[in-house]
Amino acid sequence: MRFYIADCHFYHEALNTKMDKRGFASAEQMNEYMMQRWNEKVRNCDETVILGDFSFGDAMQTNSLLKQLNGKKYLIEGNHDRYLKYRRFDKNLFEWIEPYKEIHDNGRKVILSHYPIMCYNGQYRLNENGEPKTYMLYGHVHDTRDELLIDRFIRITKQTSFLDFEGKEKTIPCCMINCFCVFSDYAPLTLDEWIENDQMRRKYLSEEFPA
Repeated sequence: MRFYIADCHFYHEALNTKMDKRGFASAEQMNEYMMQRWNEKVRNCDETVILGDFSFGDAMQTNSLLKQLNGKKYLIEGNHDRYLKYRRFDKNLFEWIEPYKEIHDNGRKVILSHYPIMCYNGQYRLNENGEPKTYMLYGHVHDTRDELLIDRFIRITKQTSFLDFEGKEKTIPCCMINCFCVFSDYAPLTLDEWIENDQMRRKYLSEEFPA
């Protein structure tokens, strides 16, 4: 089983009172809860792709953290993953570390980037049932005004029509999913789970913030 998650920010005390306002009493309490949620979901035989900003801790803190989390870990590098620069950090605790990557998950292409990509590779590809063949998974923007702008962009894009090579009018597919950990109550989710989570969240946003 493969899971995805973004912007955990382990050890980042400020996120409890600023920006995310996660509300934990301390970074230690936040870390413990996120580790619990991770290990409840992920088994040792599973894989988890982290879409950046995994840890705000130092090299040794992050080494210890990774050893306590179940499964194989893969990292898309985020702007706050500063522990990667230090010699004492053990990069072998990740199966790979990349700034950007394209993989496949149960017959679907998955674009992996810490930063949202508005026009991503394979965006227009659909299967024989008209379902998306490509998903763009991102993080970085958390649940901020930037995410609201991205949501607006997605809605406008999906309402925009074009003529295909056969002259048929179609609307533009746009399958961008923010895998922000708070959206899943800090648990890594499968691609199918993130698709469902994203559909429910964007439905709520469309009702609360109409375009």
